[in-house]
Order: sequence, then structure tokens, then C-alpha cells
Amino acid sequence: MLHISTSPAHSWEVDFRAANSVMLNGQPFVWDMVPLGDGRYHVLHQGKSYNAELVQADYAAKAFVLKINGQRVELQAKDRFDQLLDKLGLSDTSVKQVNELKAPMPGLIIDIRVQPGQAVQKGDPLLVLEAMKMENILKAPTDGTIASIAVVLRANVTKGQVLVKFA
Repeated sequence: MLHISTSPAHSWEVDFRAANSVMLNGQPFVWDMVPLGDGRYHVLHQGKSYNAELVQADYAAKAFVLKINGQRVELQAKDRFDQLLDKLGLSDTSVKQVNELKAPMPGLIIDIRVQPGQAVQKGDPLLVLEAMKMENILKAPTDGTIASIAVVLRANVTKGQVLVKFA
């Protein structure tokens, strides 16, 4: 069961019981969807035709942007684990704003993709950290502005070391 919302005032419970069976707020939801390619779909529901396009998908954050008949719709999905975290008060909304990006593991900085003063959005690549012979792209944990970069190219860093500070 998923909880999908466009805002706190507009949300739905969706349950995908079987491949072709969907329950919406406890009621059967009957629709016909035909993929058109490139993230575009044609949907029929209750005798009405809809053109849908998947504009952006962040599967890790369970955030999606669709266009339905040309109108942009932003959706946030929460599974039962996300709902449990919300219930326990451990959801992302209760987390304070992030002011620093720290190294998740020891390694070598092999690329710096931002500079001080640059505005970034959540998920934008900031640095590349080589660790255990693998390149790890460290991304912005939130929207913000780069205040300073606390490391230089080819620097060895330790786990927990501050790499980037946000304004």
C-alpha cells in the first residue's frame, strides 16, 4: 500500500493488489493505460481520456513529476516503512536543515563539481570520492548554496570529515 500526495491537503491511499487490480482509497480503480514510449502514456478512466508523461522520477526519494494533459503534477509516494517513520516522528520533515556534507567513508577526492556561491538542488553532484577502487558521487542532500569547499582536489579524507559547507 502506498500513500501518494501532492500536498498535505491532497493525498490518496493506493493499493496494487494484482497486476491489473488497483484500489484507490479502498475503492476499485478501473483504468486502461497504454504506453506511448519515452515516458508518455494514454490513460482512459471513467470514459475520459488523459495524456500522461513522466517528466522526472527520483526513485530513492519516491518523488515524481508528471504532466497530465499538459498540467504539471508533483507527487510524493510513501510506502509502509515511510509511514512508520512518520508515525515515530523520524520522517525527513522532522530533520533539521543540513549545513555540511561530510565524507561517508575515507577516500580520495578526485573531482570537485561545484564552487562557492553556486546554488545547488537536492541530488546535484558535488564531489567525487574514490574509495575502495570505486568512484562515489557525493550529492547535495538538500537545496541550498555552497558557502565553502573544505577540501582540495586529490585530498585524502577521513570518514566524517567536513567536505562542503552550505550557506
